[in-house]
Amino acid sequence: MQPLEVGTRVLCRWRDGKHHPVKVIERRRLHSGGPNDYEYYVHYTEFNRRLDEWVRLEQLDLDSVENDVDEKVEDKVTGLKMTRHQKRKIDETHVEGHEELDAASLREHEEFTKVKNIATIELGRYEIETWYFSPFPPEYNDCLNLYFCEFCLTFMKRKQQLQRHMKKCDLKHPPGDEIYRSGTLSMFEVDGKKNKVYGQNLCYLAKLFLDHKTLYYDVDLFLFYVLCECDDRGCHMVGYFSKEKHSEESYNLACILTLPPYQRKGYGKFLIAFSYELSKKEGKVGTPERPLSDLGLLSYRGYWTRVLLDILKKHKGNISIKELSDMTAIRAEDILATLQALELIQYRKGQHVICADPKVLDRHLKAAGRGGLEVDVSKLIWTPYKEQG
Repeated sequence: MQPLEVGTRVLCRWRDGKHHPVKVIERRRLHSGGPNDYEYYVHYTEFNRRLDEWVRLEQLDLDSVENDVDEKVEDKVTGLKMTRHQKRKIDETHVEGHEELDAASLREHEEFTKVKNIATIELGRYEIETWYFSPFPPEYNDCLNLYFCEFCLTFMKRKQQLQRHMKKCDLKHPPGDEIYRSGTLSMFEVDGKKNKVYGQNLCYLAKLFLDHKTLYYDVDLFLFYVLCECDDRGCHMVGYFSKEKHSEESYNLACILTLPPYQRKGYGKFLIAFSYELSKKEGKVGTPERPLSDLGLLSYRGYWTRVLLDILKKHKGNISIKELSDMTAIRAEDILATLQALELIQYRKGQHVICADPKVLDRHLKAAGRGGLEVDVSKLIWTPYKEQG
């Protein structure tokens, strides 16, 4: 039979054993097969792009093939060849997570990153399936799997290289200052200028799990806050956030990631809370850099809801948005947007009035879920960057 064309829609057997609708994004010839033996990179149209994957022909239900293959058109702005469907989708919609990109940049981003280049990584005791494309150097183009040193984040093509490296690597924690320790949790502040290679490697690693743009080379301007679980073998990274040393827009967080093996354990909420504790120490209000990823936005909405409603529940009498901002270090616009989304704010006589019915607050708090791990501020020993040296 003839190979399927890029753009074909078909049903594909997923890991749950059921068939789901997919669209063929790319194809490549199998080394071991005949001239018509291909494997296909597919996007499951019901799911997020992070689940896109290469599949074999036998996973596809060929009776379900829809042959309205999108004709390739050339975009006049970028010169990129793409399907009419891709071009229309990008021209008409604001794609989630890429609000800062214009249409031309977005087309280029989608075309350049449409196929995952690395399938799995090994980091410490985990083998992790990746979610997205990351722009590793060209010499790694032929690698499906990468092996990371969990302490210095050097990455290698082969397991044997990693084993040799681990005998020589004398790091047992991220190369920075430990600024927080509570129980088995530690947070390290890593200066991108002092630890350039570590910062770049962390960005390569993070991009495998973040769809929106991440810095790759320009790490000098950033501080990285790396959260670790510690045991007798060392400090094992569970996630991190980065932050500009000097932000004109009062951003207190640039990128945030909890690695997949450690997700759903409250670490993302902990990282967000930690970023606001640093803002309080600096005497500033803060807000995360936009755009937020889909998971990031959910986490922030949950955090803002819990923090604000906890205060409203305990507070007697009126309280202004400015007072809430001073108490929490959350930017006034984020407070306003959160309370408006919860329908807890009204506009009366030219000003915003917070309506805090206790039963309504309880209902919203329950919906926002648990707060995750608490940051014990007494364990935070930290000097803001502008006051260091």
